[in-house]
Amino acid sequence: MSTESRAACTLDFHKMQGCGNDFIVVHAEGPHDGAAIPGARQARALCDRRLGIGADGLIVITPSKTADHRVTIYNSDGSRAEMCGNGIRCCALYVRLLGLSDKASLLFETDAGPVAVETRANDLFRVTMGPPILDAGKIPTVQPSGRVVMHELAVDAGRFFVTAVSMGNPHAVVYAEELSDDLALRAGPAIGLHPFFPRKTNVEFVKVLSRSELRMRVWERGCGETLACGTGACAAAVAGILTGRNGNAVTVHLHGGDLSVEWSGNETSPVYLTGPAAVSFQGRTVIAP
Repeated sequence: MSTESRAACTLDFHKMQGCGNDFIVVHAEGPHDGAAIPGARQARALCDRRLGIGADGLIVITPSKTADHRVTIYNSDGSRAEMCGNGIRCCALYVRLLGLSDKASLLFETDAGPVAVETRANDLFRVTMGPPILDAGKIPTVQPSGRVVMHELAVDAGRFFVTAVSMGNPHAVVYAEELSDDLALRAGPAIGLHPFFPRKTNVEFVKVLSRSELRMRVWERGCGETLACGTGACAAAVAGILTGRNGNAVTVHLHGGDLSVEWSGNETSPVYLTGPAAVSFQGRTVIAP
């Protein structure tokens, strides 16, 4: 990224995706004028699918004093996302392709804390997501403590039983026999914006196929329905263990592809997420400061 003037600057970017969850990924290697590093306002413009590049989110990679790199994630509406499982895999691929690091395992600093990513074969990446947060007050919900498991929630779209999990960002998992548009597009935002979740929440609608397979649709706060959600897949796997619906290793089938999730069931143990990352295209654009 280089500043052309105080009015505008050029921005080199990679358009990337993990299971169809797509991102504009950029980096700054050192100190820059603030106009050269995109933020919330630029994220809204760049992510616009009609007037901009188009993406579910913008990811900015910068230097870190505590990890290999710092990752800042913006949703398409400009809001900050604490963590993104698909996005962090894209960051690992980006760092490797641009020669920013030749390490097989990377540590990224995120708003949710440090996240380790290990490169596997065939552009697969295994992310150590950290332990799930199950305490209601820390997810957060308006319930001050304890777990939120199959908690009944009434919205305009109906009554649903939600299991709340945080993977650095909040999730509400709902089980369904069929994953309809009505659920994803109507019930999703109704649950996601419900006052029970003071910071809003991502919503996963899950159909259990077997002890080792789940099918899922997801409505993400700040984006709407997306083709995949890595942290959501992890939350679904955790919720399934809490409710006895699935085992400790599952494949989650999403519109954009499959993700593998592992969790021991021990509240202090990390969740592991494995999935692909790919480059769609790269380019250069101009952004206002």
